[in-house]
Amino acid sequence: MFGWFRRDPIKDLERRYQAKMKEAKEAGEKYGDRQLQAALYTEADELMKQLEALEAEAAP
Repeated sequence: MFGWFRRDPIKDLERRYQAKMKEAKEAGEKYGDRQLQAALYTEADELMKQLEALEAEAAP
């Protein structure tokens, strides 16, 4: 009945991926912390893999 209140997991992962990419970019540009930037890009890559798996699962 209230299915339209549920969040779309694909959109949620996209939002989290974009936020992680922005955070990684800022870590490198603003703060010059390359180790943190590399770690954040790795986390973003994991989110992208999850996103691709969900999209493949949802595709007909």
